[in-house]
Amino acid sequence: MATISSYNSASIGVLFSSVNRPSNGAQRSGSTDLLGINYTDYATIRSGSYHKLLKTYYGDQSNSEINNALSGKLPSKDSAKKLGNIQDAAGNLGSAVDALQATGKKSLFEKVPIKDSNGVTTNDYDRDAIYQAVDQFVKEYNSLLEAASDSKTASIKRSMGNLQNYTKANGKLLAKVGITIGAGGKLSVNEVAFKKANMTDVKSLFHEKGSYGHQVKNQSMMIGSHAKTEAAKANTYGNNGSFTYNYNTGQLYNSTI
Repeated sequence: MATISSYNSASIGVLFSSVNRPSNGAQRSGSTDLLGINYTDYATIRSGSYHKLLKTYYGDQSNSEINNALSGKLPSKDSAKKLGNIQDAAGNLGSAVDALQATGKKSLFEKVPIKDSNGVTTNDYDRDAIYQAVDQFVKEYNSLLEAASDSKTASIKRSMGNLQNYTKANGKLLAKVGITIGAGGKLSVNEVAFKKANMTDVKSLFHEKGSYGHQVKNQSMMIGSHAKTEAAKANTYGNNGSFTYNYNTGQLYNSTI
């Protein structure tokens, strides 16, 4: 049983039994003691009225639902495993975009000496390296679509919708470099068509600020954040009595008694 300076819940009840009314018997309205406890609220709880209110409010819910809320069990609409998969897939997609947006010596869009089949060397883009990076992007994009396809979390579904809308809006430019949108919004890249494409177009799609790749990175970060937040949700109450979805916030109550 939690205590305050050696008092327990039983002795606190005795302590306050004489202070929730003044000497003339009138009810104190909204007054508090040094601990910040409202005597009116305390009297309501002590009389059982608060319990009756909760019982009425939750009367149409099953005992298991009430027990889950009181015990702080995860109420998320998606399983912890699914949310973990979504978070991982979103992170992997972000990393794939990072590889395409790297600058300096790691940039894929700096021209390098390339020797053709006739042995002639010219400065050109390393199309093989760029293709491999884009192919990885496509794989990670599709993995995220699959991981979040049946998510019931509104924030994840909303961000996934934004992600797919960005892709549709850039559909013509993607097709121009050999990337097409198929069933379920999944992407596919044709290696031959891609390597014949103008790499300047690929750079504008994936490398530059404000590009399609930049938008995808932002949405993947949002999706990962939503999945992480959802996984931490629990029905509980904060230290000021307001409802919160965060289990850790709710635990502040335990630290004050």
